[in-house]
Amino acid sequence: MIIKYIQTKTLEKVTYIHGLHSFFITRGGNGFQSIVGSHRLLATQAANQVMLNVPETKVTTLENGLRVASEDSGLSTCTVGLWIDAGSRYENERNNGTAHFLEHMAFKGTRKRSQLDLELEIENMGAHLNAYTSREQTVYYAKAFTKDLPRAVEILADIIQNSTLGGAEIERERGVILREMQEVETNLQEVVFDYLHATAYQATALGRTILGPTENIKTINRGDLVEYITTHYKGPRIVLAAAGGVSHNELIDLAKYHFGNLPARYKGEAPTFPQCDFTGSEIRVRDDKMPLAHIAIAVEAVGWSHPDTIPLMVANTLIGNWDRSFGGGVNLSSKLAQMACQGNLCHSFQSFNTCYTDTGLWGLYMVCEPGTINEMMHFAQLEWMSLCTSVTESQVARAKNLLKTNMLLHLDGSTPICEDIGRQMLCYSRRIPLHELEARIDVNAKTIKDVCTKYIYDKSPAIAAVGPIEQLPDYNRIRSGMYWMRT
Repeated sequence: MIIKYIQTKTLEKVTYIHGLHSFFITRGGNGFQSIVGSHRLLATQAANQVMLNVPETKVTTLENGLRVASEDSGLSTCTVGLWIDAGSRYENERNNGTAHFLEHMAFKGTRKRSQLDLELEIENMGAHLNAYTSREQTVYYAKAFTKDLPRAVEILADIIQNSTLGGAEIERERGVILREMQEVETNLQEVVFDYLHATAYQATALGRTILGPTENIKTINRGDLVEYITTHYKGPRIVLAAAGGVSHNELIDLAKYHFGNLPARYKGEAPTFPQCDFTGSEIRVRDDKMPLAHIAIAVEAVGWSHPDTIPLMVANTLIGNWDRSFGGGVNLSSKLAQMACQGNLCHSFQSFNTCYTDTGLWGLYMVCEPGTINEMMHFAQLEWMSLCTSVTESQVARAKNLLKTNMLLHLDGSTPICEDIGRQMLCYSRRIPLHELEARIDVNAKTIKDVCTKYIYDKSPAIAAVGPIEQLPDYNRIRSGMYWMRT
């Protein structure tokens, strides 16, 4: 039996300013209370030295508004890419899926290179060329030897400015994307998060999927792709980022030569930034033939630049994540992980903090057997309420250290560093130095309680659930749990 319905409750509109990048780092670890204070102090001092001993991120803006940002670490390889402030959020119902379709077409031939020529050139260089599309950004990047940086930049310039977008290639990629959509449907985590966005941001651009609906993919044509490029690929909305063995001055010269002719202004009226309001609501797709239930619950969080972003990241780390492959048990740092392990409440859970320009989703994704859904939901909400009332300084200190550690581990290699530069440049026009970010993370328990109370306590969540979810409490009961557990 499959039952699908939507329940809606409208919340007040909340809008914030563009800005700070949020890291999607949620992994919990083993928390050992016996760590000697002096050892922790030495580790913190060492981490401070590592954070300060990093190359400078240099930034230059060209006359057409395109920004060039790089970090030279003296490696023999480098990663260089284009971060474009354009994703599925800038689409409408008619052309939803165009940004992702365009990403597929980028490597299918230009006026200078056929698809075969492009693939052979990249292969002979020993390089890697890739791209991805998110709800707010489109990215094209290449990883190559340092000596091949000029060729890599020239290829990136060629594929975004000179793609032929041929009819035969469009039809071929249409079939590829339709098959990709079928594969995504088998990934239940992606399905649940698409449902979560659809219900949390109903009738807005963030509620639509990145791939777009099937009917759009079948009708998107060359005109739609050209229109999207001419509308959004403007100098001020593009960042050329590089990391590894790169010379900033050389990168500036390459940017001027290859991207200097990109338009800086719109011929007509500039496209407006699409407003996306959060709605407390739910989507349930009940299928009793499935062995496990996949559930996501989230409250509205904040955008990149909001001052509450960092405390919410720490709170996210406090909840952590867990699955049955983890060791430990009573020694796990996350209380929810301890309960999930000891009570066999779920197969896995993952706390998440997804930020956009002016809004975000802070919540929990869990995979449960049918008989443990109710209890898992109860303990998850109990932990959420404990963030508002009883979180301790020692718990916050451990979460802050874990967050800082994961941040440093994340920046391992030229590709994640380049990605960090490009994303942060788009978010708020500079890259936050690690020591500054570390200082911002040093919040106390009172701050965590105040911020979590503001966004969790007595709020209407968005819920998406797929599978044998008969025992999932009804929406009003879950909604009431955001209030009574604190009182």
